[in-house]
Amino acid sequence: MDKAETGDGHRLPFYRSSPRWWPWLRLILLGLAMAGVAGWVMTSPLLPRGQVVLGVGDIATRDVRAPRQISYESSILTSQAQDAAAADVEPVYTSPDPELARQQLDRAREVLDYLGSVRADPLASPARKRAWARAVPELEDLSVEMLEALVSLSDESWDRVQLETLAVIDQAMRREIREGFLGQALEDITALVSLDLTQEEAQVTEALVRQFLLPNAYLDEEATAASRERAREQVPSVLRTFEEGEIIVREGQRVGQLDVEAMDQLGLRQARTRWLDYVGAGLLAGLSTALMCLYLARFESSVLWDGPQLLLMTLLITLFTLVAGVMIPAGEALRYLYPAPALAVLATATLGAPAGTASALFVGIVTATIADEAPLEMMSYVALGGVAATLTLGRVERIAALFRAGAFALLVHVVVVVAFGFVQRGGLLVDMAIPAVAGIINGGVSASLALGGLFLIGPLFDIPTTMRLIELSRPDYPLLQRLLREAPATYHHSLMVANMAEQAAERIGADALLTRVGAYYHDVGKIARPYFFTENQVEGVNPHDRLDPKTSAEVIVGHVKDGIDLARRYRVPSRVRAFIPEHHGTNWVSFLYKKALEEAEDPSTVDEDDFRHIGPKPQSKETALVMLADGCEAAVRSARPATIEELESIVGKVFTQRMEDGQLDESNLTMRDLHLTQAAFVSALKGVFHPRIKYPESDSERNGERSDAP
Repeated sequence: MDKAETGDGHRLPFYRSSPRWWPWLRLILLGLAMAGVAGWVMTSPLLPRGQVVLGVGDIATRDVRAPRQISYESSILTSQAQDAAAADVEPVYTSPDPELARQQLDRAREVLDYLGSVRADPLASPARKRAWARAVPELEDLSVEMLEALVSLSDESWDRVQLETLAVIDQAMRREIREGFLGQALEDITALVSLDLTQEEAQVTEALVRQFLLPNAYLDEEATAASRERAREQVPSVLRTFEEGEIIVREGQRVGQLDVEAMDQLGLRQARTRWLDYVGAGLLAGLSTALMCLYLARFESSVLWDGPQLLLMTLLITLFTLVAGVMIPAGEALRYLYPAPALAVLATATLGAPAGTASALFVGIVTATIADEAPLEMMSYVALGGVAATLTLGRVERIAALFRAGAFALLVHVVVVVAFGFVQRGGLLVDMAIPAVAGIINGGVSASLALGGLFLIGPLFDIPTTMRLIELSRPDYPLLQRLLREAPATYHHSLMVANMAEQAAERIGADALLTRVGAYYHDVGKIARPYFFTENQVEGVNPHDRLDPKTSAEVIVGHVKDGIDLARRYRVPSRVRAFIPEHHGTNWVSFLYKKALEEAEDPSTVDEDDFRHIGPKPQSKETALVMLADGCEAAVRSARPATIEELESIVGKVFTQRMEDGQLDESNLTMRDLHLTQAAFVSALKGVFHPRIKYPESDSERNGERSDAP
C-alpha cells in the first residue's frame, strides 16, 4: 500500500498520511483513464495523414487522388465477371421420366374408357352425360362447348379421337417438358395432332391431351450450382490500375463501391465510427481494465495501492496502446515491429512479473480489435511475445537479462508467424518472410527500448531499477566517496555486511543486488559524526566517556535520521533508503540503557524509549538480512572468536536476540530462510575472522626483519 515518510524517516501506512478514500479514488480515476484511451484507440486508430472518411453513397468533398501507382485485383469487378459467367450457364434439368409418361397414358385410357361408357348410355340425356364427364378430375375445367362436342361425336369420330389422344400423349411425354415450361409444351400439341382428323375431332383431341400433360424434367439444383461454380472458377481475376496522381473520385461525385475499394487498397480511407462502436469498445476496454486490476489485486497488490507504481503502470500501458494505434494499422512491416515485449519487460523489471503478464495480455486484446487483417494472429503475436519476455526475464541483475528476454520474445514471434502462416497463408515461405524478419528485429528493438526506458523510469518514479542500482553501487558514487573518505572504517564494515547479506540473499531467493546496494548505504548517517562509532575510533579515545548515556544514545540513534537526510540529498531511491532505518528496526541501545540505569538515582526516571531506535522493523527480506548481517559482523569483530564453534555461537545468539525481540516479525523470513542465512553468515565470517596459526620466529625475525608468512 501507499506509504509516506515522516521527517524522521519512518514510513507510515497510507491511511495515516492520506484519507482512506484517496487510494480508491486514485485507482478508479487512473483505471478510467486507461480504459478510455484503450477504447478510443479501438474505435479511432491513429492512422496516417491524408485519409478521408467516406463510405458508399457519400458525396466527396474534394478530389481523392492516388498517392502512388498501384495495380490490384479488384474483388468487386472479379465478382461481377464471375456473376455474369454464372448467369450465362443454362440450368441443368433431369432427364424425362418414362415412368411418369406410362402413368399418364394409363390414366388417359381409364378416362377414355369411362367417357366411352358415358357416351354409350342410351337413357341419359346430353346434359346428364356432360355432368358425368365433368365429374372426372382431369375434365372439370373443360368448357360446356367442348363437353357438348365430346358427347355428341359419332362413334367413328370418337374412335379416331381416342386413338389420336393416346398417340399424342405418348409423343408429348417422350419429349422433355421442363418444370415451369408446361405452357410451351401445350402450345406444341397442335403440331402433333394428325391432319387426317376433322377440325372438330382435332379440337376435342387437343383438349383431352392438354388435361394429361405434366412436367417430366425437373431442375437439378446441385448440378446447376456445380456448373455455375465451374464457370465462376474459369473467370480470371480482374486487375484495376491507378497511376500516381490519378483521380479516384472527384469532388461532388457520389462514392461507389469501386471507389471505396480503391481507397482501401491505397490506405486512404478511414472507416466511419458509429456511437455503438464506442459503446462496444468502451465495454471491452473497461472489462479488460477491471480484470487486469483484479489480477494484480490477487498477485501484486502493491501496484494498485502504491501511487507512483500505479501511475507508472497506467502511463506504460497508455503509451504502448497509443503506439499500437499508430503501428498496427500502418502496414505489414510496422505491424510486426510493434514492440510489445518492451512493455512487458519494463513492467516486469519495475513492477513485477504479474504486472508484466497483465500488461502484455491487455495490449494483446487492444491489438486484436484494431488489426485490420488476421486479428487472432496479431493478438497471439503481441500477447504471447510479451508473456514470453516476462516469464524469461526473472530478476534483472544484469543488462544481459533484458536481451535474453528479447531473444525468447523473437523466438515466440517467429513461431506464431510460421504457425499462422501454415493456417492462413497456405504455408508459402515467401509470405512469411517479412513478418518473420520483422519479428526477429522486434526482439532486439524491444530489449533496447526496455534498456533505455529503465534508465528514465528509475529516477522519475523512484524505482530501484537494475541500472540505477548498478550506478549506486559504483565506488565513485558521490555519497559512497564521502563514506570512504570521512568514515573509512564504516565503509569497510558496510562492504563486509554487503558481502554477507548478498550471499544470504542468493541462497534464499531474495533480491541480491538490492540487498548489496542497501547494505552499502545502511550506515551512511555515521558520516555526520564518525568518531562516535566504535569502528572509527582511535584506540583508547572514546567520546562517549565524556557524555551522559542519554546524549550518547541520541547520537547513536540519530545516525539513522542523518542517513535518511543524506540519502535524500543524494537522490538515493526510497527502496534503498529503507535499509537505513530498518537495519536497526526498533532495537535497544542496550549497553547505554544499562549504563543509564546504573547512574540514575531513581531508575524509574529513565525512559526506555530514549534508548530505542526509531524503526520501523524490517519490512522485507532484504532489509532483514542486512539487520542480521550488521549485527553478526559487529558482534564477531568485537568478540574475536578463537574457534569456529565460538563464531557459530555468536552468530546464533544474534539471530536468537533478533527473533525474541520480534524484529523479524514483519520481514516474511521463514525458518528455512533463517537457517540458510545463518549458514551463509558463518561461511563468510570464518573466512575473515578465522583463528591464525602462530608461527615460530625465524632468525631474521629475531634480528628485527619481517616474515612473509600470513
